[in-house]
Amino acid sequence: MKGKTNVKVVTIALFVATFMSAVEGTIVSTAMPTIVGDLHGVSLMNWVFSIFLLTNSIATPIYGKLADQLGRKSVFIFGLVVFVIGSMLSGMSNSMGTLILWRAVQGVGAGVIMPVSFTIIADMYSFEKRAQIVGLNGSAWGIASVVAPLLGGFLVDNLSWHWVFFINVPIGILTIVLIALFLHEPKRKIESKMDLPGVVLIAVLLFSIMYMFQVLSEAPINWVMVIGCLIVALVSGFLFYKQEKRAADPLIPIQMFKSRTFVTQNLIAALISGFIFGYEVYLPDWTQGILGLKATMAGFAITPSSVLWLIGSFVSGKMILKYRPQQIMNFSLSFILVGAICMVFLPISTPFWIFFVLSAVLGTGFGITITTSTVTVQNEVPPEHVGVASSFNTLSRTLGQTIMISIFGIVMNTSMAKGVSNHPGTSLKMMNTLINPQTAVNLSEKVLPVLHEILYTAIHNIFILALLLVILSYVVNWFDHKKMQKKTN
Repeated sequence: MKGKTNVKVVTIALFVATFMSAVEGTIVSTAMPTIVGDLHGVSLMNWVFSIFLLTNSIATPIYGKLADQLGRKSVFIFGLVVFVIGSMLSGMSNSMGTLILWRAVQGVGAGVIMPVSFTIIADMYSFEKRAQIVGLNGSAWGIASVVAPLLGGFLVDNLSWHWVFFINVPIGILTIVLIALFLHEPKRKIESKMDLPGVVLIAVLLFSIMYMFQVLSEAPINWVMVIGCLIVALVSGFLFYKQEKRAADPLIPIQMFKSRTFVTQNLIAALISGFIFGYEVYLPDWTQGILGLKATMAGFAITPSSVLWLIGSFVSGKMILKYRPQQIMNFSLSFILVGAICMVFLPISTPFWIFFVLSAVLGTGFGITITTSTVTVQNEVPPEHVGVASSFNTLSRTLGQTIMISIFGIVMNTSMAKGVSNHPGTSLKMMNTLINPQTAVNLSEKVLPVLHEILYTAIHNIFILALLLVILSYVVNWFDHKKMQKKTN
């Protein structure tokens, strides 16, 4: 006799898997100086992160489609197994090249976690409850941003850098066992073959886009490669569109984009995810480089956003039953707008506690916005396309972050280079020394105020750009006029 899904245990397993994936990025960043020192591959360092993000993004829409065709359970377990294998082999790497190879495998596995987790949640919970659970699961990212640096530092100091990868193995195996034992679903019949041309074309499209922005973030910029990647992206994007229109069972059904709400919600998710990246990466630069706080304290500056993110998701769960997505977004974006405007106008002498308040305001907006986006796009498609819709929403958020990683980096580097050129006696090497509180003590007291001003101006320019993302989100939201149709499935 077929068992019944244990909703609570499966929900916990999904949270653990999401937390494991969320920790991965930051914990590797913490260990990277030690890894580079051991494996001697500083020139390849960025690819340890980029290859993971690239294969993760390419795998995401494929997993979404497979989850709709084959079922959530088998696809989720497969992805977790690949992630565990990739983690174990990454930890066993003895050169930068092999580490990058196994990080690629790890990224392929990690691509299953977010989209299929949200799809399983959509299966298990009613529409009324779904927003709260999606928010709870999503809060793992906020918690991970605080826990990961501490955990990474502990593992590197007390064991070795290999354990930042090995730690995923027991956690991943536990998650696989819980899903295997407690998640039950009806078997699905495969009515059509996988859209392989679509898979190849979207892989080329995503690779060219993400590699283009990777090149843009490097100095000097190889413009020939950028233009080449842009041409490949445009051609593969056009061919992918034509393929999906004629495919019997397309990887990403084009009819989903006929829904104005579906399109606007995914665009807002991409824009706000880009904002979140800028906030979580460059606020610690402020608290460390300007206020001189340790990395741990800098991480705590964004802790309130994690807590309020969860509360925001519960607010979203209540609002989504009464108001249109456009109205909810106008409300949630107002929190982010207030926080963004404050970040732009904060003086260089801003005390640490102010960042706690802003973090709480922003976290509320993040929780409502991202949760509403996820639940709404699931609600905009028929049940047989929930997996694809969830994966596309995840992909939108990933692309938003990837693109803004490069753009924020360009703004930061350009601003600091201009500041250094305008102040004789300073250098970019000094700026790198300033951002790390442990090395900043070696700088002369006379030059510190100038370096602080240069760093403040660079971060200020980033926050201006981040504010523009929020304003653009409002513009996008204005185009969505469709009413929310309540569902209970």
